[in-house]
Amino acid sequence: MPEGPSIVILKEEAAKFAGRKVTAVSGNSKIDLARLKGKKVLRLQSWGKHFLICFNGFIVRVHFLLFGSYRINDRKPQAPRMSLTFTNGEINFYSCSIKMLEGDVSDHYDMSIDVMNDAWDKKKAMEKLQLVPAELVCDALLEQDIFAGVGNIIKNEVLYRIQVHPESTVGALPVAKARKMVDEARNYSFDFLEWKKKYELKKHWLAHTKTICGKCNGPITRKITGTKKRRSFFCNECQRLYQ
Repeated sequence: MPEGPSIVILKEEAAKFAGRKVTAVSGNSKIDLARLKGKKVLRLQSWGKHFLICFNGFIVRVHFLLFGSYRINDRKPQAPRMSLTFTNGEINFYSCSIKMLEGDVSDHYDMSIDVMNDAWDKKKAMEKLQLVPAELVCDALLEQDIFAGVGNIIKNEVLYRIQVHPESTVGALPVAKARKMVDEARNYSFDFLEWKKKYELKKHWLAHTKTICGKCNGPITRKITGTKKRRSFFCNECQRLYQ
């Protein structure tokens, strides 16, 4: 599943279509695709793991789920969920969820919880964490209404950075650790963006998919954790369990 930084990259790559009219549209999505033909794209935005194509009075939301992908000025052999053609190129979406939302972005999205948005509000994230003291930190970091854009890779790397075991509970974290977790959720997301643009993201992973801890040379544990049942990679020696 693409994480927030990957959606920011898509937004940047597709920027040339902003201000352009859709000259042709096709795909097997169940939304009213015909509504898009002849409409001008006002702007392209990202929110967490959502890519937003904004028109006058409505938005087309693209969510890539687990296996979604896109191609700009290129096509895959399979039928696209949605294909948009402009005078200066085309963009095709595959194996993703396409939804049409009425109104403006602000009617549906709170930009202050998007870790990559300029409007990101650290205080709001801290306040929301206080409401879920019994939740495991591995689940809390994946809550999109707290950390929109954070996915499993970011989760694992953030917890390794701050030396916190993924099965720690939110309420047991010292306040300083909780603040550090919030800060690093944003910091690592921007590091992720920089590294992915350079095609060197995996080179910088310290915990995710690793087998040996670079700090103590002990084993990295791989375990399905939390109610979200996602893979966690962590060092039992270097990452403290707070309960």
